[in-house]
Amino acid sequence: MLWGSMKRILFLIGFLVVSSVQAAKPNIVFILADDMGYGDVQALSLKSKIPTPHLNRLAKEGMTFSDAHSPSAVCTPTRYGVITGRYCWRSRLKRGVLGGYSAPLIEKDRPTVGSVLQKAGYHTAAIGKWHLGMNMTGREGGKPGHERWDGDGNVDFTKPIADSPITRGFHEYFGVSASLDMAPYVWIENDRFSKSPTLQQKAVKFPGFVRNGPRSVDFEFEKGLDVLAARAAGFFKRMAKEKKSFFLYLPLTGPHKPVVPHPRFKGKTGLGPYGDFVMNVDDTVGQVLKALDDTGLAGNTLVMFTSDNGSFMHRKDDEPDHVTEPGKQQFNSKNHTANGPWRGTKADVWEGGHHVPFFVRWPGKVKAGSACARVITHTDLFATAAAVAGAKIPKGAAADSFSFLPLLLGDEEKYSRAAVIHHSASGMFAIREGEWKLILGNGSGGRQAPKGKPFQKPFFLVNILEDGAETKNRAESDAKIAARLEAAFHKIHTNERR
Repeated sequence: MLWGSMKRILFLIGFLVVSSVQAAKPNIVFILADDMGYGDVQALSLKSKIPTPHLNRLAKEGMTFSDAHSPSAVCTPTRYGVITGRYCWRSRLKRGVLGGYSAPLIEKDRPTVGSVLQKAGYHTAAIGKWHLGMNMTGREGGKPGHERWDGDGNVDFTKPIADSPITRGFHEYFGVSASLDMAPYVWIENDRFSKSPTLQQKAVKFPGFVRNGPRSVDFEFEKGLDVLAARAAGFFKRMAKEKKSFFLYLPLTGPHKPVVPHPRFKGKTGLGPYGDFVMNVDDTVGQVLKALDDTGLAGNTLVMFTSDNGSFMHRKDDEPDHVTEPGKQQFNSKNHTANGPWRGTKADVWEGGHHVPFFVRWPGKVKAGSACARVITHTDLFATAAAVAGAKIPKGAAADSFSFLPLLLGDEEKYSRAAVIHHSASGMFAIREGEWKLILGNGSGGRQAPKGKPFQKPFFLVNILEDGAETKNRAESDAKIAARLEAAFHKIHTNERR
């Protein structure tokens, strides 16, 4: 009789434990590479000689999006879109990027994907490159620099940071204020600098490109990715122990400049420092996936991987390239095509500027080895994460975000979104609707000549599904389509939303 009662009690305890595990909200990890091109990943470019086994694993175990886009062709505005679900050109930043000492770009009262998930019971963390501005404390008698890319900005590195990521929806943060080539070269944890800089970093030319600025002794460029991976692994261990559902935003610092692969990768690809650095980034993803496996969290974790824009490596077939001269920021296409089949490079409104890798793995939910050709953009993270978490988005928030959860679950009929707006470094716009793309300007709007000017004719209309390399302008032959897209763009653009 006693044994029967004990069995019933043990059964009840086991049932409650299983039910608790089943009821646990899925963890969400969003990995954002910095300047990785579509053609850098073997799963997307079979001719690539760069080993990317861990990204290939994500493609094999999850869903590959072949028509995914960063909302901007440069980093700061894309990150604003990721975190707020809102196009950055609606903010004060209309072109370009912030500097290492810039003030916060995300408005204080604006809901973020982090704050919304916090309210849904998630523990939120950001580890890596922020590049959305912080309010740093100035030295006595001075003020920190604004929109500065070098110098020390008169910052008092011993004082707290008034506005850091922990004031924008994250319980905890570790990383760098901006790109790895922008001072200050000091690790930041929550609202403090980990150490005061005692070194003065001198400017270095490409490929190890960095600007002048203060650097702390524990800040080593070549080890940066390993530091971030170790931090992520430690975070997973804590979350597993505390049994908390979490959202981790993990913006990596590579393969953005400085192109400084860890010594264990140097010379491994035969494609110069850039190829080795892409391999290094892939290894970082592998460390993150291994940490999820080791902590037993992988089964209930949705992992997304993408890049903040295309690669900065140009395609030049009539000049020496990065393989023979590492100081060259270009590849001969017989060696490598960093942006795959797409025209242009980082900063451009051409596809190479924003048509990026995007993989999603969610065991038991997303079909392994699946593919999706629907158009998505990074502003959609907000609505998708909220849908996964069962979180409510505040009225007026994330106005440019559309959930692609139906696509993940294989139910394309339930998916719809407004036309996607592309944006270049200098403020050139394009609109993508279905198979058609219209560039509202007369050039790249970025780095590839001719750069052109926004809203200057002739505009460029292309059927992306038929002409992914954007070789033929159909603005005249398909004038009605061009006019329809132009009107659709202005309808979205003039609606400031919130």
